[in-house]
Amino acid sequence: MAALTANRNTQEILCHSQKFRRIRTVKSGCTLYVGAIAAVDGTTGKAQGASDTAGLIVLGRAEGFAADGRIIIKSGMFKYDNGTSTEALGQADINHIVYVVDDHTVGKVGGSNAIPAGVLREIDSDGMLIVEVGNLALVNA
Repeated sequence: MAALTANRNTQEILCHSQKFRRIRTVKSGCTLYVGAIAAVDGTTGKAQGASDTAGLIVLGRAEGFAADGRIIIKSGMFKYDNGTSTEALGQADINHIVYVVDDHTVGKVGGSNAIPAGVLREIDSDGMLIVEVGNLALVNA
């Protein structure tokens, strides 16, 4: 799938998960859309849309922008797109770590850098994935 090209209403799933908001500067030259899976560069701490880029750390969903132009990132449970082909997730993947495919899609592997996106909590009846992002210390095993 291609990365987002506009803001998106990414549904939040309320289930008493720990919510936490962070405010970060957006990396120069990057467009970060509201509703995207938001990540930060592990070296600079600057935000960008999640991708299969080495050194990225997923913090949550891009929630909106502060008055000074920085992005507000919220942790929680949100609905994202399922990967296709070898990235497609199924019932057997529930409660397992899922990986970034792009800024609105997660999958089984996520590419050569295997950037953890969060934990798959459910597959909704519409085929969208309910993913907990930004709450756990995810480590590649």
